[in-house]
Amino acid sequence: MELKYKEITEKIIGASFEVYNFLGNGFQELIYQRALAYEMRKNGLSFAREQEQPIFYKELEEPIGTRRADFLVEGKVLVELKAVFILEEVHVAQLLNYLRAYKIEIGLLINFGSKKLDFKRLAL
Repeated sequence: MELKYKEITEKIIGASFEVYNFLGNGFQELIYQRALAYEMRKNGLSFAREQEQPIFYKELEEPIGTRRADFLVEGKVLVELKAVFILEEVHVAQLLNYLRAYKIEIGLLINFGSKKLDFKRLAL
């Protein structure tokens, strides 16, 4: 089975490894966010960074609020960055909630804070 938006997620993950291999762990999330923006741009990915995303509730057509996503890549993949020692279930739940609320199908949770780059690909 072919993964949805596989080419986009592979480029994002590759860019994340490039950032991690250069910076390692120990920086604040913002540093990784800026470096990842550079690498994704270099890889020809279009994205919105820290852009307000509408939050939808059930079948309501009007959003009930907004939240800033770390990245929305190619208008299709939500990317949430962390710089924590270990990813926890709360981080996974957070991304799943964002995917549902933003009505986006695919998300990447990327953690730069551990001894090796850690990422999870989530789909609704």
